[in-house]
Amino acid sequence: MAWDVAGTKRKILDAAAREFTQRGPDGTTMERIAKLAGVNKERVYNYFGGKHELFEIVLREKLAIIAEAIPVDSFTPEGIGEYAGKLFDYNYEHPDLVRLVLWEALSFPADVPEEQQRRDYYAGKTNSFGEAQTSGDLSAALPPEHLNFLLLALAGYWSVLPQVARMMTNDQSVAEVARRRASVVEAARRLAATP
Repeated sequence: MAWDVAGTKRKILDAAAREFTQRGPDGTTMERIAKLAGVNKERVYNYFGGKHELFEIVLREKLAIIAEAIPVDSFTPEGIGEYAGKLFDYNYEHPDLVRLVLWEALSFPADVPEEQQRRDYYAGKTNSFGEAQTSGDLSAALPPEHLNFLLLALAGYWSVLPQVARMMTNDQSVAEVARRRASVVEAARRLAATP
């Protein structure tokens, strides 16, 4: 019987994503990941190298999914509001990405995995914000790189600090989640709106 290499790699990546999301790269072991995946620890090392390399692969996969799933459709205040709303939805449904990025900040204080590739991705979006500001479609009150960062923060922090959101709103209902999303959309639209 042939060994299902692709299936085994997928099991390892899924187990690693769960472990890294919960414990971060420094708080888990390759042994735990292997046990969750139902494979031998040596197989994890053979396929992915060390723990930090495996973390990089998991994070890269998650970032690629959101980059493709949530483009900015329109560089207008309404389009920016909808973009922020889609980011909110994604983070609400997949809080693991935000947690992984936070673990990255804690575990890689200097050299972030694949930093130049990610800089290039962010720069592309930032440049588009800048062009829309120059053409007058978006407010130029904020530097475009700050606008880009603030949109990520607006959309992501509800998932980053769910306990604070719960304490402040005293509500976790579906209606409250919709209200949070509406606030994110409105705040993003106002950040982007020309006076």
